[in-house]
Amino acid sequence: MTIQCIARLRSRRVVQDQLEGSDTASAAVASGGGGGGSVCCWANLPHELLRDVLLRIEESETRWPQRRNVVACAGVCRSWRFAIKEIVQVPEISGKLTFPISVKQPGPKECLLQCFIKRNRSTQTYHLYLSLTNALTDDGKFLLAACKCRRPTCTDYIISLRAEDISKGSSTYVGKLRSNFLGTKFSVFDGQSSHAGAKMTKSRSSRLAYSKQVTPRVPFRNYPTAHISYELNMLGSRGPRRIQCIMDTIPTTSIRPGGVAPTPAEFSVNNVNVFPSIPSYHSKSASIKNFLSGPLTYQKDGGALVLRNKSPRWHEQLQCWCLNFHGRVTVASVKNFQLVASPENGPAGPEHEKIILQFGKVGKDLFTMDYRYPISAFQAFAICLSSFDTKIACE
Repeated sequence: MTIQCIARLRSRRVVQDQLEGSDTASAAVASGGGGGGSVCCWANLPHELLRDVLLRIEESETRWPQRRNVVACAGVCRSWRFAIKEIVQVPEISGKLTFPISVKQPGPKECLLQCFIKRNRSTQTYHLYLSLTNALTDDGKFLLAACKCRRPTCTDYIISLRAEDISKGSSTYVGKLRSNFLGTKFSVFDGQSSHAGAKMTKSRSSRLAYSKQVTPRVPFRNYPTAHISYELNMLGSRGPRRIQCIMDTIPTTSIRPGGVAPTPAEFSVNNVNVFPSIPSYHSKSASIKNFLSGPLTYQKDGGALVLRNKSPRWHEQLQCWCLNFHGRVTVASVKNFQLVASPENGPAGPEHEKIILQFGKVGKDLFTMDYRYPISAFQAFAICLSSFDTKIACE
């Protein structure tokens, strides 16, 4: 009963705000003449009592769709929002995706977080869902959407928080994936920086952010966060693909005991005054141009985390290449892969055996995507999107 009442607080608060706007004088009298406007009665709960109530709700609502009550609590008032943000732990620890920012935070350390991707061939869109059960076919909780945009020399996949609004000029823009002409190399761009000192690449859309005709709150910036490379197939055989991912924003030390991966706390409000000294770039930075056209390079010592696909084994009876997906993949496909930490990250250890991302086909347009720490749902989704793209020189 308590949870149901709390879940209705947000709608009541909207009505209350409308009443305050229509009758300022009455609101001032109701607040005791303090001049601060009417205050939600729930905001006056003692801190200890409020924390106890929110803790009980957070512990009881562990799965979606019930977990929407936790999100509703954060929308009651400012004090509730601060309290719930202190209580709800990041996915790395809790293994739960609660708020939208969760898709940008590293996944759980102890297990793979199970998701799936639905492809729509007619609209060239891809929707990422969080699995609600262990079954391969459930409704899922929507997380991200992507739209494929073909260009003369490359292909872009625009990634958004909303399926109905997928564009770089939207406030729900999260990032994008860009390929070279052959479909063998990809760059993942994040709409916000994950660490200080990140270098921004500017495109035509990013330069428009300085125009008076565009609201400064719209996120136009793109920060390189990962590079993906598919090995060229010079022999023309139909063997398994070879993939290498350089995670620019994740240090090699993150997979070692005590290591830490970047964890954004909230979506940043991008505006033109945040980066007053950003230099002017062309449509692509020199490093991005070099990557899309040249060989893949990385730093071995203390550099970025490198991921490689786990090598499959040849099954004599089935006469095919096989990987153990533990029942999460049911259809053979060249798109199927598992990513683990590359030996280039340092001496081999237990952390190099853990599967960080696995992707595979279970239906005509249905694919599973399971990921874990240190990558996020957004990064995992972008890597999987690269597997959908046509690879002229790899097949």
